[in-house]
Amino acid sequence: MQQIGFVGLGTMGKPMARNLIKAGYELVVLTRTRAKAEDVLNEGAIWADTPGAVAAQCDAVITMLPDSPDVARVVRDLFERARPGSLVIDMSTISPIIARELARECESRQLDWLDAPVSGGEVGAINATLSIMVGGTTAAFNRALPIFQAMGKNIVHIGDAGAGQITKAANQIVVALTIEAISEALVLASKAGVDPAKVRQALLGGFAQSRILDLHGQRMLDHNFKPGFRANLHRKDLGIALATGREYGVPLPVTAQVNEMFNALIAAEQGDADHSSIVTLIEAMARKTL
Repeated sequence: MQQIGFVGLGTMGKPMARNLIKAGYELVVLTRTRAKAEDVLNEGAIWADTPGAVAAQCDAVITMLPDSPDVARVVRDLFERARPGSLVIDMSTISPIIARELARECESRQLDWLDAPVSGGEVGAINATLSIMVGGTTAAFNRALPIFQAMGKNIVHIGDAGAGQITKAANQIVVALTIEAISEALVLASKAGVDPAKVRQALLGGFAQSRILDLHGQRMLDHNFKPGFRANLHRKDLGIALATGREYGVPLPVTAQVNEMFNALIAAEQGDADHSSIVTLIEAMARKTL
């Protein structure tokens, strides 16, 4: 499997595609506007005009798109020309319910499906150190494993179709709630007259330490909200988590509250800022800037 289709060359997709080229794969690519693909084309990728044209040339197609409707549209367009036995790998973050629907549709057309969302942000995509959480059959996972190894380090087959997206929803809950908790902690320290940078340093050596405290805590202190992961995308992901909770009868009260904070951030026209910018809401309420 040397020729792979890749649909979606955004913030995450483009560096992931580049790492596949570096690993020796031939890529057939498609993204919303060809201009965004020019640098990848210059590195050896081949352009296709439609999802069907991608599928016709490849035995495996990866999608890395913004939301469930985008993935559903592209995957169903792939059906037009996909060969039986082809592998469809969705690495976007979408609804587990939609992922399971698409998996059933793929199976009915003799196509293999994997939902394989990622965590690690743009830095992880660039450095090929993404965490990849995979749902689908064991046979499909084993077939795709070399592809995943070109893009990530922590690669876990979670279970059947949809399990990858359930895991990503859980991941996004933990990340969002941790970012919000760090925001409260650092603003509390600052308002109480204690150096928040030293508080962060102390917490990193104790039970509260985390990668989020390390990276996003520093972003908050620096007020550097250049997006690694945009607030509006995290709100979308929390919406998926909340809808999944409703589907399976699981209350997610604190997730709902943090989702409302992202709503407020986006209403303040900060949706394109990094999700760590949620600290600015706490600062505004406390009338204290870090």
